[in-house]
Amino acid sequence: MDWENKTIGFAMCGSFCTFKRAVAAMKKLKATGADVVPIMSGISYSTDTRFGKAEDFINQIKEITGREIIHTVKEAEPIGPKKLLDMLIVLPCTGNTLAKLAAGIADTSVTMAAKAHLRNQKPVLIAVSTNDGLGGAAKNIGSLLNSKNVYFLPFSQDDCINKPTSLVADFDKVTETAEMAFEGRQIQPILSR
Repeated sequence: MDWENKTIGFAMCGSFCTFKRAVAAMKKLKATGADVVPIMSGISYSTDTRFGKAEDFINQIKEITGREIIHTVKEAEPIGPKKLLDMLIVLPCTGNTLAKLAAGIADTSVTMAAKAHLRNQKPVLIAVSTNDGLGGAAKNIGSLLNSKNVYFLPFSQDDCINKPTSLVADFDKVTETAEMAFEGRQIQPILSR
């Protein structure tokens, strides 16, 4: 696949425990030669946690992509009308964002980017990362699995003993899942392990 002619939005939501792996997936995607446009939810962009400081992640992302980070609804809105992206990857995608995407709510930079991008009938790739994936978020995953132009990275339970409803995507499969999504196909199996 000719990645060098692709512009990929890479949107990060507040599953902070996955940020180091998300940044590694972004670096892997950038290594393909694709132009990567970074997007962060307002919470992701501004919150320091036990998993790292927001400023440190921002600096890493800017260094990888060579771009400023879209982090407001106003900055994300032109993605659709200007047809800025060939694909949008939401990695990590929290249960909150899953619910908003399933309901068509666009009140964050990430959900606005998805809404704006989907109007162009181009692929959105979701990397689930939520503690309630087999609980409250399950219906939203099911709804999005049946949505046109929406694809999922393979996912599995990350700690079935201590967090029995928690799901996380296999971030290592971002490039091969994206290639299939560009062909209009969902990678299989969706349930990994």
